[in-house]
Amino acid sequence: MTISTKHSTRRPLQTANTTAEQARARNNVLRERFPPRTVEEWWPATAGSAEEVLHRLTALPFLPAANATRAGRRRGVAKLLRWLSSLPGDTWQQRWKASGAEQIPGAGWTDLPQRFLRQSGLAPSYERTDLTSGLLMLVCGDVIRPDLAWMLTRTHKHLAPTMAEARDPEGFARLTQLAESGPTSARGEATIAATRIAMLLACKGGLIADVTVGDCVELVDTLRRVHVRGGQRKVDFYLRLRALGIFPEDAPAMIRAFGLAAGRLSIEELVDRYPIRSRMVRDLIVDYLRERQPSLDYTSLDSVSRTLAGLFWTRVEALSPGIDTLRLSPALARAWKADIATKKRSTAGQDGTVVEVTSPRLNMKDELIRVRAFYLDLAHWAAEEPARWAPWVVPCPISDEEISKAKDRKHRKARMDQRTRERLPVLPVLTSTVDRRRRAAAELLAAAERTRPGELIPDTDGALRRAVAPKAAGHLIWAEETSTGRRRNLTYEETEAFWAFAAIEVLRLTGIRNEELLELTHHSITEYRLPTSGEVVPLLQVAPSKTDSERLLLVSPELADILSAIIRRLRGPSGAIPLVTSYDCHERVWNPPMPLLFQRDIGTEHRAFTPTALRKLLINTLAVTGLTDTAGEPLIFSPHDFRRIFVTDAIMNGLPPHIAQVICGHKSLDTTMGYKAIYTTEAIEAHRAFITRRRATRPSEEYRTPTEEEWDAFLAHFEKRKVSIGTCARAFSSPCVHEHACVRCSLLRPDPAQRGRLEEIRDNLIARIAEAEREGWLGEVEGLRVSLAGAEDKLAQLDRASRSTAIDLGMPRPAAARNQEVERSAALGRSEGGQQ
Repeated sequence: MTISTKHSTRRPLQTANTTAEQARARNNVLRERFPPRTVEEWWPATAGSAEEVLHRLTALPFLPAANATRAGRRRGVAKLLRWLSSLPGDTWQQRWKASGAEQIPGAGWTDLPQRFLRQSGLAPSYERTDLTSGLLMLVCGDVIRPDLAWMLTRTHKHLAPTMAEARDPEGFARLTQLAESGPTSARGEATIAATRIAMLLACKGGLIADVTVGDCVELVDTLRRVHVRGGQRKVDFYLRLRALGIFPEDAPAMIRAFGLAAGRLSIEELVDRYPIRSRMVRDLIVDYLRERQPSLDYTSLDSVSRTLAGLFWTRVEALSPGIDTLRLSPALARAWKADIATKKRSTAGQDGTVVEVTSPRLNMKDELIRVRAFYLDLAHWAAEEPARWAPWVVPCPISDEEISKAKDRKHRKARMDQRTRERLPVLPVLTSTVDRRRRAAAELLAAAERTRPGELIPDTDGALRRAVAPKAAGHLIWAEETSTGRRRNLTYEETEAFWAFAAIEVLRLTGIRNEELLELTHHSITEYRLPTSGEVVPLLQVAPSKTDSERLLLVSPELADILSAIIRRLRGPSGAIPLVTSYDCHERVWNPPMPLLFQRDIGTEHRAFTPTALRKLLINTLAVTGLTDTAGEPLIFSPHDFRRIFVTDAIMNGLPPHIAQVICGHKSLDTTMGYKAIYTTEAIEAHRAFITRRRATRPSEEYRTPTEEEWDAFLAHFEKRKVSIGTCARAFSSPCVHEHACVRCSLLRPDPAQRGRLEEIRDNLIARIAEAEREGWLGEVEGLRVSLAGAEDKLAQLDRASRSTAIDLGMPRPAAARNQEVERSAALGRSEGGQQ
């Protein structure tokens, strides 16, 4: 896989407002709890006179060791103070804001003071260099506090060292000590983090100990506005500040918590996401959700609120404005059901225009079930609290037939079984491919590490060269393809190959769910000593997930190898697995730090794998295998496919279904059997085994060799099956239930050659019925009509058989031959007409 290097690009400052508003709208709960420091209008350092400022910034601790640097800074401070003195304002901060320098990104701001100095008749020597040095001193001396977004448009090579000397030597010394205790490869990230922290001091004032969580959030939001990319280096400074212990204990473990979903919303916030006009119905839905909240998890509560407030009542109000009762007319109910039967989404067409696409709503019955439960719950609660719920009790507009899912469950079972049948045979190919890919990636990375930058990597046939990447992170190994010049991140490729191998192996060997895999920790591996032999058996403890039930799985030797490889990879220098804080995307909460087995390094941060990252691993791995489905499309594995394959393979190999139920953590045996895909060959073998068992339990004389008399009687039966109008198909040794009235029997197979005889029988029966009715023989009429119906049925069978026979259409001939034949037929017709 080819990985391109990341780079940072900047957006114009004037276009950043919409992005900032979107960023502020995310996770308002945490942002309100941790606000940034407000921008002060006045502080002592910015209110001093020009002489006081110049004297302070040209004395200790603002004096560098080099005389040239000291002179340049002194000139720069004097020139900037002279320029700012010409601008309106009572403080240097007000004059700086009035200058308009922050409207010019990058280093272009120096044109403003340069123009002033030239107009004043001052010598232009070293002006640009002096001005940037002077600005550095004014910022580090807390004389001015520039805007954060403007600061991010410039490079700040000397900001952190100067800030460490002049503003907070103790705080930056602690940062340096923290960086030295980490890996050597992370020194580059430590330098960038120190610059980010120094930027906060420059724009907000104070020391490192004064930096708040909200300041860091504001910096990250501004980074997202100004820079398109930046990766982990954007947020590494937050981890270092948190490690210094300057944040409160309830501060999030990582700053990504401020940029993820909005966390848990209250019931009122869940409902108010939708524009419900009727206040009474809105309050009813809120009360209903609050009543059900103790029995629902957050995900279910969110789903019910989306259905009732968004998909149900908001749509009903759109169809019938002003409605304030749950009693829907039949026409309104039909219109609402038709409205939610499809869903619309906007997508870009081939010409770039926005196209609205309509597709059926696959979970429509689930939505109807929630609405029906809403009506039925109100009716049930009204018996207990009539004053509160009885005014809302009305007939439910959804019937039982509309929410029947028997057919849907059968179709889903058929689809899932087909997925399992397609994927189980190719599972060995997948596992062998991921293992080879992991080994190849590890060998290539090891060979590249032993190769000097710029030289060809051994055992690659000259296709790869160790890339020279001086700006890359120290822990990354890059290679360059000699034919195309493209760069490949070999470290990333090896990491992806290993974790894809580990995830697939653990999923297929345990049958656990996706979320259970991501929640496995080092503490999940336990042991059990057999009381009889004293043998130690390794077990894997699966945390409660979907069914809220904990269970233990036996660790096979293959699984033990995988788990040990994961643990060896994750162990740090101290021998412990790093503690990682993961985010539960379903419950919208952050889990406490745990030694998760499925975690990875991104920069200097240890992050837990997410469901999205796991799906990407599977997609990239399957792309390498080249496997396809029956339609020729690339074969896709979901994490749950391995669970179905595990159940099917286990039961087919003799594991009792009730044991498979316990292993999988299912509450019902029907669920376990629903995971099992039934194969045709398996049914045949099971039937043959049943016959063998039955023969073993039946009396042996029933399976003896037949006598001559028995064999002759058996053959005579087939000789007696031929009758006048066809063949009798009754079983051997069975009596004729129609007492040889064959025309009435359903087992008679009529002979097409005897059609005339059947027609004679039918005509004779019609005549006999007419005669019996004429003579008054009513006792015979009913029997004759039964025989007539049988005769007509046999004639209908012959008609159907004749229509299903093949018709000879002849052999196709060339068009020229067909035209000649048509002309001959036409000429023959004319001649015959002339003769007539």
